[in-house]
Amino acid sequence: MKERLYLYDTTLRDGQQTQGVQFSSAEKLRIAAALDALGVDYIEGGWPGANPTDSAFFEEVGETKARLTAFGMTKRAGRSAANDEVLAAVLNAGTGAVCLVGKSHDYHVTKALGVTLEENLENIRASVAHLVGSGREALFDAEHFFDGYKDNPGYALDCLRAALEAGARWVVLCDTNGGALPHEIGQIVQDVIASGVDGDRLGIHTHNDTDNAVAGSLAAILAGARQVQGTLNGLGERCGNANLTSLIPTLLLKEPFASRFETGVSKQALKGLTRTARMLDDILNRVPMKQAPYVGASAFAHKAGLHASAILKDPSTYEHIEPGRVGNERIIPMSNQAGQSNLRRRLAEAGLEVDKRDPALGRILDRVKDRESEGYSYDTAQASFELLARDELGALPDFFEVKRYRVTVERRKNKYNQMVSLSEAVVVVKVDGEKKLSVSESMDELGCDRGPVNALSKALAKDLGRYQALIDDMRLVDFKVRITQGGTEAVTRVTIDSEDSKGRRWSTVGVSANIVDASFEALLDAVRWKLVRDAGTRAA
Repeated sequence: MKERLYLYDTTLRDGQQTQGVQFSSAEKLRIAAALDALGVDYIEGGWPGANPTDSAFFEEVGETKARLTAFGMTKRAGRSAANDEVLAAVLNAGTGAVCLVGKSHDYHVTKALGVTLEENLENIRASVAHLVGSGREALFDAEHFFDGYKDNPGYALDCLRAALEAGARWVVLCDTNGGALPHEIGQIVQDVIASGVDGDRLGIHTHNDTDNAVAGSLAAILAGARQVQGTLNGLGERCGNANLTSLIPTLLLKEPFASRFETGVSKQALKGLTRTARMLDDILNRVPMKQAPYVGASAFAHKAGLHASAILKDPSTYEHIEPGRVGNERIIPMSNQAGQSNLRRRLAEAGLEVDKRDPALGRILDRVKDRESEGYSYDTAQASFELLARDELGALPDFFEVKRYRVTVERRKNKYNQMVSLSEAVVVVKVDGEKKLSVSESMDELGCDRGPVNALSKALAKDLGRYQALIDDMRLVDFKVRITQGGTEAVTRVTIDSEDSKGRRWSTVGVSANIVDASFEALLDAVRWKLVRDAGTRAA
């Protein structure tokens, strides 16, 4: 029989402590639904009473399969648990489980709280007993536990015992400062269990300040902890928390965890992990980290020709798991390091079956190398590479032709005597033999200037005749500029990431001495790739 591991997600609270992150109530509800579908056991919704957003979340959230949990702190000294309004607000959220944080490091008790060590133990006991008496499942987060254990192991253990004796279901060992290394965490967890604390009531909560949060969590599990806490995509204060997006597939797919433990996440639900991770990045309006383990766009990308050749024969030669198990996909990028193995595989993924003896393969490779010597990069700009290959193979439809474009930038004072800038773009395209002129400004709905590239993008996408409906759901999600040469011969490379309503993301590249011209080239490729995908390969 496999042992049960319990997954406790703190994205909605710890994740919100990330610099620059502030969830709305609607966003928290959407994230909670995704976590519930994934199969985590506990969803910590926030600290009711601490801010209006958290309070609104608990009022609006519906039934979940996961155990919805409210977070708060132990009662304050000098008052009873029943008369502490902060504790009352947490209970009033009406969740089945409540997690309370309390000090377990003697230094923090006397210096930060300014109470005696015994008073702190009483606060823990009384608070947990109050939760249990109210019919709630009680969890105690032992803050600064590992630092506290190193300084005063007896007192740190007394804090755990105070919570357990009062009826806590879980006591969670928190590496609050994130400085404990995996071997220290594993040894201390073993010591805690050897002292008489049941591992089935022990949790682990690590921070990533040494980039070891996932490793520390795994060490704790191997040492006997049976609840693991973390956040989606490793969100959290400072360097973040243990990344559940990495922990979950490791627990399900890697030994010795896969054969020893089971979680609430099914193999089928695991296939939605990449989608869930990218959904969170979409909510945060940030570009997903390409090198993220398991779910990153580069997690299964094979650039070297030798690697790609082996991948064609057996993917396991350079992949630790099959990408589809976590909802990701294999990518064979194109670059000047590529050989024909990369090329044929990449063409096949684009739906282009080319015989290995076709002379067009050599022409495509030569063209890629020539273009990269000019400053282009097809390593990440897969959509632009596909268009280049289609053009060489005679399989690129001529949907429309750009006859001309113009961008003007004006800087002036507005009626409030403030200096403002405004860009205006004019684009003339020819579709089905008819010229169409479109004009757009860079001002957004809030009256803010979004720049000349934004104006160009809106003008280009304004009227493409019979193809217009196919590009209405396109949006630009990232824009990167790089100067590829220095001095008077500087060349600007622009890479644009686009997305549509089907969840597809694609990258295109443009190069020019002029940043606007490079941007427009990348924009054109983005639109053409979308039309190839949705309009088919018939020429206009």
